[in-house]
Amino acid sequence: MPVYKLKENEISFPLPTLAEDDGLLAIGGDLSIDRLILAYSNGIFPWYNEGEPILWWCPKERFIIRPAEIHVSHSMNKFMRKHLISVRINRDFADTMHRCRIKREFAEGTWITDDMEEAYGRLAEKNLAISVEAFIDGQLAGGLYGVSLGKCFFGESMFSDMENGSKIALIMLAKILQQNDYVMIDCQFHTDHLESMGGVTISYEEYRDLLKKGIGDPG
Repeated sequence: MPVYKLKENEISFPLPTLAEDDGLLAIGGDLSIDRLILAYSNGIFPWYNEGEPILWWCPKERFIIRPAEIHVSHSMNKFMRKHLISVRINRDFADTMHRCRIKREFAEGTWITDDMEEAYGRLAEKNLAISVEAFIDGQLAGGLYGVSLGKCFFGESMFSDMENGSKIALIMLAKILQQNDYVMIDCQFHTDHLESMGGVTISYEEYRDLLKKGIGDPG
């Protein structure tokens, strides 16, 4: 079927199962708080380039980390014992998101536009998005940010300013989420790096069951 065109004055999405094979579901709409909540509650997320219309995605296969199954390698354990490690939640959400943007722009380009920074900043003000910052020996080493709804965390991007910075942020986030009974960290797409840290591929049906468990029946 053709990609569904969203209306700015109507907060709705087509059924996630109608996404194309590459995961593209809809185009247009806006980045309002209500639309973003509805999107993430159904496993849908925005991903597009500067100057393009908003593209909404819902891949048929999902890549997640179960917090209790985060993998910490022997070398990482050794590194963390050798250094003073600490993390902070929401030290500075806007700064962390912007650092993620800068790192990606420098390396490979980014989808984190001005509009995205503003939209996720609004989510953070409502405690619906959080940032995690890792410190090594007192220095900011890396961080990540994402959307937090119910008992589900939807990861968006990470940055490292020091060796293992983003890995430590993810490891400590997983431990915090496990303590708070979160059911998953949604990684959106597979990467070898995230697979090495415990990421697994699941079907959208399995993913939707986790959404129901973590958030309730998506509206």
